[in-house]
Amino acid sequence: MKKGYEVLPHTADIGITAWGKDMAEVFVNTARGMFNIITDIDQIKQDIEIPVSVTASDRESLLVNWLNELNFITQTRFLLFSDFKIENMTDTSLKAIALGEKINPGKHNLKREIKAVTYHHLKIEKTRKGWQVQVIFDI
Repeated sequence: MKKGYEVLPHTADIGITAWGKDMAEVFVNTARGMFNIITDIDQIKQDIEIPVSVTASDRESLLVNWLNELNFITQTRFLLFSDFKIENMTDTSLKAIALGEKINPGKHNLKREIKAVTYHHLKIEKTRKGWQVQVIFDI
């Protein structure tokens, strides 16, 4: 089964390419890919639901704001997420629920800390099969 994303090699940072049949699915798969860089998302239970709401001036900025907000919640509230439910989405706003649990060092192998989501080589494009995103993370 395809995961909906793949990790991209990058000289100083790390990136992913994610895909989905629509914009909501590609945003969810990009977030899953980001959290799989941080830890093994298969080890994250979904017993906490956190509402997430972001706005931006365009689709690319919305993606960056979405991922940076999730990363901010992880770093300030010590939570990890493994799934996301998009409740409402336009090209400039997104409301979602992030599902996850508190970080447990005995359970979660934290592989990398993501400092920020960057605009470097950022791409959102329509493909024959839906949408594809490329994003680079500062680690």
